[in-house]
Amino acid sequence: MSPLQLPSGSTPLHVGFIALTVALGGLFIAAVYWSSLRTGLSPQGAVQRSAIAALSAVAWIALTGLAASRGLLHFSAPPTMLVALVLSIVLAVALALSPIGRQIALGLPVVALVGYQGFRVIVELLMHRAYSEGLMPVQMSYSGRNFDIITGITALALGAWLATGRSSRKLLAAWNTLGVVLLLNILGVALLSAPTPMRLFMNEPANDWITRAPWVWLPTVMVFAAVFGHVVLYRHLVSQKMMPSS
Repeated sequence: MSPLQLPSGSTPLHVGFIALTVALGGLFIAAVYWSSLRTGLSPQGAVQRSAIAALSAVAWIALTGLAASRGLLHFSAPPTMLVALVLSIVLAVALALSPIGRQIALGLPVVALVGYQGFRVIVELLMHRAYSEGLMPVQMSYSGRNFDIITGITALALGAWLATGRSSRKLLAAWNTLGVVLLLNILGVALLSAPTPMRLFMNEPANDWITRAPWVWLPTVMVFAAVFGHVVLYRHLVSQKMMPSS
């Protein structure tokens, strides 16, 4: 199937992807602002730091979207889409391990750090719609080998439990690790469904829809956000372990 014959996706699917991408960018900016205030930064300093976060988020979303729109991302040699995926994960981990990641880990309540991952329910609903519309292979949806919706559902349930004032460090660590495992699972399925020499799932369509906008924001924004959230929660848990008991 040539690129001209690929399904373009429905308007609701386009709107959903764009809206979720913008919402995740907004949540990051809000997290920077809120955590800045809660860790002792002045309101003016919090605004300045949030402005930098906003510019960075907009630049990343625009850069990846433009690259996809210009046809610069693909799986043919050299596989620039694989580079973009690896870069997204590396940047997410680096950001989570940076002073900004530490600020968010220490400045936000754990209920926010956990409940935030509930956005993955929306991601999975959008991906299932993409499968239904012929954009994506079945194994990347929850009708196939993608179980990441469990992370989103349990994030909301665990967040509600934490909101009652209860907590369990071991439970949080176990849940966070489960989320990482499920994320790695779908990343593996996605890579093995892509049109590369590593392709294992030969059913059509191949996983090349993410090379186009706005679908490119699935790996470069939504996966980025999930990875960032997991690493930040680990930092929060480590910081709690190191705090002296009263």
